[in-house]
Amino acid sequence: MVEVFSGRTLLNKEGDLLDPEQALRNKVVGLYFSAGWCPPCRDFTPLLCDFYTELVEEREPPAQFEIVFISSDKSAEDMVEYYHDMHGDWLALPWTDPYKHELKKRYNITAVPKLVIVKESGQVITDKGRKQIREQGLACFRSWLEVAEIFQNFKG
Repeated sequence: MVEVFSGRTLLNKEGDLLDPEQALRNKVVGLYFSAGWCPPCRDFTPLLCDFYTELVEEREPPAQFEIVFISSDKSAEDMVEYYHDMHGDWLALPWTDPYKHELKKRYNITAVPKLVIVKESGQVITDKGRKQIREQGLACFRSWLEVAEIFQNFKG
């Protein structure tokens, strides 16, 4: 992920800017392409919140997983409102960063919501993260982790 977000900054829910190299190191990363105006996005986001909370916030040690929200909202205000009202305590690419267009091209995003699960290198593990979470629940994380090529501390 270091290569994917090199030279960029990410936001957390408090509005702090974070270095992606530190925030995403040794983690499986979900790139969540979504928008508040999109009913299927608003339907899936709470499910993704529960998935993230169980894996990262309620496990000891936390699972090596992070989500980066890449907004397709129509304005920065819309993005912030959707991010704060519905999203989990994960990261986001700032709405003003034009890099979101490059990411949509790189990962072939033609519609939202889309959850692309990637290795640290940015290589795709699956572009069907949403479907897998709906069908398999937490079990899909284990299969992502197995192909992620990262040092594992996951017990679950």
